[in-house]
Amino acid sequence: MPSLDFEREETRFHAFHAQNLPRLQEACASFVALLTSLLTPSGQVDVSKIEGRVKDKEESIRKFTRKYRPMLEEANQPYEIAPYITDLIGVRVVCLYEDELDKVARLVRSHFDVMDVTDKVAAVEGTEASFGYKGLHLDLRLNAARRALPEHAACADHAFELQVRTIIQDSWSVLDHKIKYKKSIPGQLKRRINVLSALFELADREFRQIRDATAAELLEAPDETAEILPEAGAPMADKLAPPGSELNAFTFLKIANHFFKDFEFEPYKVDSFVDDIQSWSPGMTRARFNALLRETIAVVKRYKLHFEEQNPQGSFNPYTVIRHCLYLSNSTAFRPALRNVARESFEAWLKEHGSP
Repeated sequence: MPSLDFEREETRFHAFHAQNLPRLQEACASFVALLTSLLTPSGQVDVSKIEGRVKDKEESIRKFTRKYRPMLEEANQPYEIAPYITDLIGVRVVCLYEDELDKVARLVRSHFDVMDVTDKVAAVEGTEASFGYKGLHLDLRLNAARRALPEHAACADHAFELQVRTIIQDSWSVLDHKIKYKKSIPGQLKRRINVLSALFELADREFRQIRDATAAELLEAPDETAEILPEAGAPMADKLAPPGSELNAFTFLKIANHFFKDFEFEPYKVDSFVDDIQSWSPGMTRARFNALLRETIAVVKRYKLHFEEQNPQGSFNPYTVIRHCLYLSNSTAFRPALRNVARESFEAWLKEHGSP
């Protein structure tokens, strides 16, 4: 029976926690697995990690003492501690970008009943005097359809708190908890903490805007393959578009995707490869890069067929094709594009079959 004896209720909660811990841990693992299956394959959200935990009993007692005990005892209302700890099971989803918090919330609403929502983004932005980590907290339980499925038996009777944060918000949360005094402190120190919090918020915003700007650049990059199509009978000098800007990752992709339509160019490899090209030939323009590929790729593709016949297990992917095109266009400038063995093999083939 509920009582107003805190020591008694604390002891009862300790017993409750110990008795239910294995089931709580099993339910937590089930929630993590379910959310992983719902969020990671969707392609709608860039998820950094999904993790869960069962709240420690002492941490639970501290939360009850801070948030509920004074109010209950002031009202002379008997209580048990367990019903007030709605986040005994907690799951955290860490996303890359701040606009993905709402995407996660929308996705989980189709599989869970939402019992409560705490929008810490709105809470922090609603006052200049407040600082702390942002994020979205939802108290959830499986919806009726999910609870009826046998594979969810371990978690069907449990609720949990879902915390959705960005990587930046998650980092700020960790650091924020290390700041021991944040309220009754000198104004100068409070301002420094506010500045630090604002810097984290700015970083979140900049990451999102860089993502959006990157997507826009990919869409807006000039289609050099269209610009440089020669007129019939035009001399080579007339085939080239005006020099334009230097080759960068975005214009490289526009050109490379034209020549290799079925190949997926991974961003980190593109970034490094274009940097190499510019180190081998400073000032390489997108127009010149496109032109040299057009001039050399037929020869290199013939060599590729020869290479693959001689080396059935070898690799001659689009990056390898482009390296050979660069070398063929200027063997001095682009000597580093090929290793010694590859260069010697290519030179021997060219000598045998004739240079273009």
